[in-house]
Amino acid sequence: MTTTTDTTADTTADIASPTAAPTNTALGNSAASRDIASVLHPYTNFTTHEKTGPMVITKGNGIYVTDDNGRDYIEGMAGLWCTSLGFSEKRLVAAATKQLETLPFYHHFASRSTNPTIDLAAKLLELAPVPMSKVFFANSGSEATDSAIKMVWYYHNAIGQPEKKKIISRKRGYHGVTVASASLTGLPGNHKLFDLPIDRILHTETPHFWREAQPYETEEDFATRMAESLEDLIQAEGPETVAAFIAEPIMGAGGVVVPPRTYFDKIQEVLNRYDILFIADEVICGFGRTGRMFGTETFRLKPDMITVAKQLSSAYQPISALFINEKIYQALKKGADEVGAFGHGFTYSGHPVAAAVALETLKIYEEDGIVDHVRHVMGHFQQRLRDLSKFENVGETRGKGLIGAFELVADKCAKTPFTPVGWAGKAVAELCLKEGVILRALGDSVAICPPLIITDPQIDAMFDGVEAALTKWHKAI
Repeated sequence: MTTTTDTTADTTADIASPTAAPTNTALGNSAASRDIASVLHPYTNFTTHEKTGPMVITKGNGIYVTDDNGRDYIEGMAGLWCTSLGFSEKRLVAAATKQLETLPFYHHFASRSTNPTIDLAAKLLELAPVPMSKVFFANSGSEATDSAIKMVWYYHNAIGQPEKKKIISRKRGYHGVTVASASLTGLPGNHKLFDLPIDRILHTETPHFWREAQPYETEEDFATRMAESLEDLIQAEGPETVAAFIAEPIMGAGGVVVPPRTYFDKIQEVLNRYDILFIADEVICGFGRTGRMFGTETFRLKPDMITVAKQLSSAYQPISALFINEKIYQALKKGADEVGAFGHGFTYSGHPVAAAVALETLKIYEEDGIVDHVRHVMGHFQQRLRDLSKFENVGETRGKGLIGAFELVADKCAKTPFTPVGWAGKAVAELCLKEGVILRALGDSVAICPPLIITDPQIDAMFDGVEAALTKWHKAI
C-alpha cells in the first residue's frame, strides 16, 4: 500500500497558523530593516519592497525633504498632493501644541462640540464656492466620500425616492480606498482582487481629449460626446434609479486630466435634466491648487455636496470635510427625526487638534495671500511644464495652476503607449529622484504637484531636474 502526503493541506495549515513564523523577518536594527520586517505599505509591490527597502524621510523644510542619508529632495508632489504650506510651517505646529495643551480630544456625538470645530465649520461655509448649509467632518478624503455616498442614499430614502440610489463616477477618477469610495474610484488596480466595485456604482467616460478624442473631433465636439455618453448611461439605467454624479474638477491620480472648457457645463445640464445630485471631489483641487480657492470656481461648478481634505490642514493633521447644501440637510433632518438620530459619524470627526490646525491653515492662506501667490507663479510653472514637449517621447503635457503631468509615449505622432504600460513612467520618476526631485508615476504619466509656497527659482530647479532625468532616459532607451 502506498501512502501519499497532502502537501497542499500542510501548506495551507502552516499559512493559517497563528504561530507560523513570519516569512520576511529582516535582521538588523536599521530603520530600513525594521520597516521591511514590520510595515505593510499602501500602493507598494511587496516583493520589490523586500528587496530594495524603503526610502526613509527624516525631516522637511519648506518644499524640501531629507532622507536618512542626509540627501535633500524637492518634494514635487507635496507629499501626496497635500502639503500645501511645505514642511516647516511653525504656525501650524504652534496651533496643534496650543490645542493639545487646552483640550487634546473631545467627540461631537449627541450634540457635543468644541470651539475649534465650530470656528472651522463657520469659516468653511464662509469660503464655500457655492451656498452650503452644513459641514460634516471626517479624517480622510476616503471617509468624506464614503459619508457622501451614505448621505445620498439617506437623502433619497428620506424624500420618498428609495429606488434612486445609483451613483455615477468616471473611469480613471479617484475618490478613495474604502469599500464604497474605492468602488467610485475608476482605476482597475483599486478593484482587482478586492471584489469591487460594489453594486449601485457606475462609471462613465474619461474627459481626456488628447487620449480619448476621435480623429478630427474638436474639444467642443468631444465635450458634447462626453455629455451624451453620460446621458445614454442614465437612460439605459433608468433616470429614476440614478441618484448622484461625482467628479474631481481635475482628475488627480487618474493622470492629472484637465477637462475641455465646456465639459462641466454640458455635464451639469444633463444632471439637472434628470434631477441628479452633483458631488464635487475637491480633495486635491481645493484651497488654491488651480489658482482659485476651489476647483469649483475654476470650472464653474454648482455642486450639491463638496468633499475636501489634504490641503485643508496642509496635511499637518488628518482631517476632511463634506459640505452639504440646504436641501440635503433638510432631508437628513427629516430622516433623523424618523429614526431618532442621524446614525453616522466617526470617533475623531471634528477632532479639536485637527480642526485647530486646519483653521490656522486657512488663516495662513488668507493672511499670506497664498492663492494670489499661486496665480503669480503658475504661469511660469505651466510654461516649464509645456517646455517638456520638446522631448521626443513626451506626448502631452497638461495642467492648471500648480498641478500638471507629462505623458510618455513610444510614438508621439501616433500617441502609441509603451509596452508594458507603466514601465516608462516608473523609470523616469526614478531618474527624477536621482536628480533630487520627487514626482509620482501614474502609469506612463508623471505627475507634478509641488507645495503652493514654491517660488519661481524653485520651479526652475525642479524642472531642471526633470529635464536632466528625461535627457538621461532618452539616451538610455
